[in-house]
Amino acid sequence: MDRGKPGSKMHVLPDANGLPLRVGLSAANTHDSLGLKPMVAHFHIGHESHSDHSKPQRLHADKAYDVPDLRRWLHSQQIGVRIARKGIDSSQRLGRRRWIIERTISWLTGYRRLSPRYERHPRNYLAFLGLAAAFCCYKRLGKLTM
Repeated sequence: MDRGKPGSKMHVLPDANGLPLRVGLSAANTHDSLGLKPMVAHFHIGHESHSDHSKPQRLHADKAYDVPDLRRWLHSQQIGVRIARKGIDSSQRLGRRRWIIERTISWLTGYRRLSPRYERHPRNYLAFLGLAAAFCCYKRLGKLTM
């Protein structure tokens, strides 16, 4: 956490294949773990909010999300947790899953409007981020149907 850092930080909740299902935005000087709970709490797929498929089954994250309160909250939501533990797990073990989120962020920042951030208002930047996520899903659908 860098308290004096200006700008914003994007949060992405992808599926197992790297498709961005939900995107969010926070200030650059906030901790990563503070952005996870709002992303998962308001996440659902489809019309039924009580369906078994309406929430993530398992969450993979790096050491920045190794916060005991966050782990307890995820367990209370019946979401499996695979978060690297600070001082115990190496970053090598998460590499099998970590590249998926890195690739997704690369897809999103590949759009010229998102990197660097040109928008002054966060709501405009979040709108372009959501549009980029929709384009990523559309391109993936196009590859699957051809």
